[in-house]
Amino acid sequence: MTHRVLLAGLFHETHTFVDRPTPLADWTVRRGEQMLEARDDGSPLAGVLSVADKCGWDVTTTIDMRATPSGIVVDEVLEVFWEGLRSGLEAGPFDGIYLVLHGAMACQSCPDVEGEIIRRIRAEPDLAPLPLCGVLDLHGNISRSTIEDTQGLISYRCNPHTDGLQAAVDAARLLEEIMHSGRRPGCVWARPPLMWPPTGTGTDDEPMKTLEAMARRIEQEIADIVAINVMGGFSFADTPETGVSFAAVSHGDLDEARDHLATLVDFAVAHREQGNVVDPPLADCIEAVTDHVAAGETPVLLVEPSDNIGGGAPGDATTILRELINRDWPGSVSIINDPDSVAAVSGLAVGDTITLAIGGKSSRLTEGPVELTVELVSTSNGEFTLEDRHSHMASGGGIHASMGPSAVVRHGGVQILLTTLKTPPFDLAQLRSQGITPEECSVVNIKAAVAHRQTWNPITAHSYTVDTPGPCSSDVTRLPFQHVVRPVFPLDR
Repeated sequence: MTHRVLLAGLFHETHTFVDRPTPLADWTVRRGEQMLEARDDGSPLAGVLSVADKCGWDVTTTIDMRATPSGIVVDEVLEVFWEGLRSGLEAGPFDGIYLVLHGAMACQSCPDVEGEIIRRIRAEPDLAPLPLCGVLDLHGNISRSTIEDTQGLISYRCNPHTDGLQAAVDAARLLEEIMHSGRRPGCVWARPPLMWPPTGTGTDDEPMKTLEAMARRIEQEIADIVAINVMGGFSFADTPETGVSFAAVSHGDLDEARDHLATLVDFAVAHREQGNVVDPPLADCIEAVTDHVAAGETPVLLVEPSDNIGGGAPGDATTILRELINRDWPGSVSIINDPDSVAAVSGLAVGDTITLAIGGKSSRLTEGPVELTVELVSTSNGEFTLEDRHSHMASGGGIHASMGPSAVVRHGGVQILLTTLKTPPFDLAQLRSQGITPEECSVVNIKAAVAHRQTWNPITAHSYTVDTPGPCSSDVTRLPFQHVVRPVFPLDR
């Protein structure tokens, strides 16, 4: 029997504390058969399409929308998505629904977008009774209704997100099993009163490492439990749902599933300090970095979570760039998102010099621009294909990436990659495509928290995660929360 499935995707991690809202123009929108272009591109959407092809689903592709993490989303985006999804209703009736979601999207009038979508689906007479499965990012801020009104939202298990495609496949296989057997699991949810910064949610680090191991052990030991989600949450969103949460998908006794979630809650609370990773000042590591460079122990990473592009920051903070310029370490590299500077060099020839005000233009929480006289090294369209199909970047949008028009400029021993579109440093092809060999760099400014590790750790001699001014500071107590449910650690101790 061919199963008919309604498919849609909405993917955004919303940083509610950054200055600029996210308009519809910032979104990549694919409608109908355009969604099929994601086949084999390494993304979660590719994962569900692979299962659909294998199982012979009759898929109604409606709309897929995604944008780079950024500020609060304008309400228009949610309405465009909803109308796109509803446009597929005439192709019904359906046997199931599959959603590709993030879990931490917030609009101006709706702090729980994923929950709102599910509420609207359940209000549609033709969709209300259908099994609904899908995939979530590990960093979702998940509400009870999002879990308990669905039959199987399965989250990534890894951070960096090397398993986004696999999580989507697992959720699609679950939907196929439900449609084939008619046996529908129940879902339960639990949340401890705590939030962790992104630096505290790496799954190679505690307490997430043990929480994930506990979750997988429960899945193995309890036959009725299909999946346990360990959600690290996204602490840069001021919403009632912000924070760590857990969910279980079970064919068995839901009270038993709740008991298992309670053990995860208790462990998370008992080890809450381990997840509250606050970074040391930049000054603390400069002497060590200088020694590493002198000894040829490179590349050295200066990781800057406060300007974490993957967390919604602008990617143009200049604190570490200033340090690179002052130290003039030969072979050092910084990537700055600065469309104005890219435009300013567009008419120059390679080797020409120009004085630019670089970076520091997008957030009142960072230092201002750095005025530098630079030499133009190269220009490009900024497009590249990921070297690692399973990198964190692929989990968001597949293996093809674009920085927009880009340029490499040089000041002394420092090379600066200027981009038009902010692009997280999650794949070595980003630099290699611009003529910069990552393995030969001395010091690299990485605007990320954890997600860069899959790509950079294998070639890195030393890495220092440091505190600088910016909207994604790991010290979340600095942020002016107003809507998160209190008390919550570490805001309330």
